[in-house]
Amino acid sequence: MKNFLALLLIAGLAATGASAQTRAPAPPAAPASGAPTPAPASPLDGTWRGTSDGGSCNAPLDYLLTIESGFVDGSAYDTTALGPVPNPNKSAPPPPGPGLWQIHGVAKVGAPFNLLSLASVKGPEHRRMQLTARGDASGLMVTENGGCRRTARLSR
Repeated sequence: MKNFLALLLIAGLAATGASAQTRAPAPPAAPASGAPTPAPASPLDGTWRGTSDGGSCNAPLDYLLTIESGFVDGSAYDTTALGPVPNPNKSAPPPPGPGLWQIHGVAKVGAPFNLLSLASVKGPEHRRMQLTARGDASGLMVTENGGCRRTARLSR
């Protein structure tokens, strides 16, 4: 009986020792086919800020654009835009002008690129505007293709 218990104890210790051994880490898995690869960084990446001239509307816009891996997202704000005002004549007030523009697009290095600008306007009025931007050594130049024809020079 003692021999049997001794053999059982030795077998238990051997099994415990084998399971306590550390295993070598598995090699990294190869990426699955069809898995997205991260977009390459663009030299235009970063946060761009600036103010445009007033253009024909005499209303400058404050720009804040973020470019990340070539994708442009940002806004432009008209500091002169006024919201609804009291109307003592009880007639229909004029609609407020767009004060905030949302800007989206894809940046191209070394060539002008288009951006789409959408106005945040309440009601059925829907305003869109095309912008053209181009990067150079000193900044980013954004020009309206219609509307007030404002031009802004943005810097990081």
